[in-house]
Amino acid sequence: MTERRDFIKTTLKGSAGLMIGGLGFSAKSYASIIGSNERINLAVIGVRGQGGTHINSWCKLKDNRNVQIRTLCDTDEQEWAKALKSVADQGGGTPTTTWDMNKVFADKEIHAVSFAVPNHWHALGTILACQAGKHVYVEKPASHNVFEGRKMVEAARKYKVRVQVGFQNRSISNVIEAIKLLHEGGIGDVYMARGLCYKPRASFGIAKDSVAPAALHYERWLGPAPMRPYNEKRVHYNWHWHWDTGNGDTGNQGPHQFDVARWGLNKNEHPVSVMSMGGIYGINPAEC
Repeated sequence: MTERRDFIKTTLKGSAGLMIGGLGFSAKSYASIIGSNERINLAVIGVRGQGGTHINSWCKLKDNRNVQIRTLCDTDEQEWAKALKSVADQGGGTPTTTWDMNKVFADKEIHAVSFAVPNHWHALGTILACQAGKHVYVEKPASHNVFEGRKMVEAARKYKVRVQVGFQNRSISNVIEAIKLLHEGGIGDVYMARGLCYKPRASFGIAKDSVAPAALHYERWLGPAPMRPYNEKRVHYNWHWHWDTGNGDTGNQGPHQFDVARWGLNKNEHPVSVMSMGGIYGINPAEC
């Protein structure tokens, strides 16, 4: 079995750093993607859940930023109809659909891709898009692990494309104002930041391994993750709680707290040490 690390290395074939922000490229990014008066064609890869937010956000930019969603890509064909309706209802026309992101990368008319896929696909999808000359917006966390994140930076620099990682607090006006106040000394010297997120999670239950639905291209959904039998409790959203595909709530909610804490402190350097603790509380581990 090919390890994820080897897979990423092979994909890079020995190969501008990543940016942080909310959904949507900055004005400077737009200018670097294509002439300011031309239409930007993009693909949304992963249309369920947060992907729906991507669709809504890009549709809002169709007029003032001349953005058009050209393609919707998702390995679960059952998700296509809802996504297509969302685009159409917002005056975005009728994008093409595909379950194979390689078709997106091969389309010369697509300038940028917007990823809302499980964490284990973030790095590989981004690197493949960079190799195809596509600019990238990818959901947080940037990658499944530190090694993969560094390879994403290498790819962005090598192929001279823009890669932006989505931290939505960077685009929320009241948060921006609060951080500005901190940086201007509004509460004095800021020497410590603590990010808290207590989000109760109900047990998602257990289920026996089974056959994947015909509409789900399961092997492609797995991608660089180890091959495992299909289980309904390991896919849609529940992938967060399995290391092969997610990072738990540390990688799900944690990035928001980490980002705001470091932003508030006005620090860009990496920490020299990290401590973590946790457990399963409130539910029976045998039932989750």
